[in-house]
Amino acid sequence: MKIRYPFVVGLFVIIVPILVGQVMKEEPRVTPPPKKTIPKVKLINPYLERLLIDYEEKMLGLSEEGHTPGSAIAIVYDSTIVYLKAFGLKSVSDTASVDVNTIFRIASVSKCFGSFLTGILVEDSILSWNDSIVSYLPEFALKSKEETDKLTIGNVLSHTTGLPYHAYTNMVEEGASLDSMLSWLKDIDLASKVGETYSYQNVAYSLIGKVIRARTGKTYEAQMMEKVFVPLNMKTASIDYESIMKNVNVAKPHTLRRGKWKTATITDTYYNVSPAAGVNASISDMAQWLVALLGNRNDVISRQTLSQLYEPRVKAPSKNRNYGRLHRLSNAYYGLGWRVLHYPNDTLIYHGGYVNGYRSEVALNVKEKIAVCILANAPGELADNGIPLFFELYEAKRDSIYYWEEKRHSLFPEKMLLQ
Repeated sequence: MKIRYPFVVGLFVIIVPILVGQVMKEEPRVTPPPKKTIPKVKLINPYLERLLIDYEEKMLGLSEEGHTPGSAIAIVYDSTIVYLKAFGLKSVSDTASVDVNTIFRIASVSKCFGSFLTGILVEDSILSWNDSIVSYLPEFALKSKEETDKLTIGNVLSHTTGLPYHAYTNMVEEGASLDSMLSWLKDIDLASKVGETYSYQNVAYSLIGKVIRARTGKTYEAQMMEKVFVPLNMKTASIDYESIMKNVNVAKPHTLRRGKWKTATITDTYYNVSPAAGVNASISDMAQWLVALLGNRNDVISRQTLSQLYEPRVKAPSKNRNYGRLHRLSNAYYGLGWRVLHYPNDTLIYHGGYVNGYRSEVALNVKEKIAVCILANAPGELADNGIPLFFELYEAKRDSIYYWEEKRHSLFPEKMLLQ
């Protein structure tokens, strides 16, 4: 028989023995052990998730009830921003919606930033809570020289200056300069000795800005930007009238006229006392600040310093009665730039603000590691009741939230509890 393709046969004769030899030499394969599989577990706490859903529904109801034009809410649990949303319109005369980067004025919540910045400078040994005001501002005077010499940074930030309630706040609204108003304080009869009683102030509180300028050589606004806004990634925050007027993403303030909200003009009122009421911020900015307030930014401010801000210094009745709706208040105090509300089993650190048609509310439960902020471009039910409502709902689900977290952590300690 004639072979037509001898080269093919030749290759076959050569290759097959080689392949057979390789097969004969190959060791038997060992089946690898089965991989250990980790059961899939939901990383979002379902009880916390349910709480946030219920809360949003309730807040939308409050918004509709009060016809609130626009608002924004942030909630931080432990070190995680678990809720960040905006609702409604920047202005009732426009169709532009509020978003999480829309700027609001935060009014008297600015005082909390004042003590926060001062705390950072105390940590850095630049200031001390017990430093006398006249050691930095020798020209400053109250009516009594003895009381003037006693006045400290701690007194200023806790509203224990001895001055009558809201001294010269009427002149703040008239647009008087801070230097003028501070010089007029020496003409007022003191209501008490320094350090004895609580008496809320805007003009006297703003002494802290002057002290910081005298001690550091930088303006209060520059120090706030350098040590607070920039490190905390508060990208849209500012502390002056010019900045809010230049920003195109701003919620306009509103006033009530004949039962309807009307868009108002952003005024420069209270920027003359910027440590007391001058901060502008979005809810995204405020969320970053809440994370720090719960002690999660030791690179900016320590928990030890925060505890000094939250420590009660003087009895100070709370005017917002909604904070007594869940439980009767045991006591109410003022710390350093913060109100301290004691309940039978809880403590809330709180501050609210109103200026030029804007409302702001901030509260945190340090023990529970939870904080809430509400910003609105009109006063009303939403801002007044929003935070007490949240903690009412939270109390009802607290045990379930805790139980889930403990169980989750015991199974997967290396995983974040909230993602």
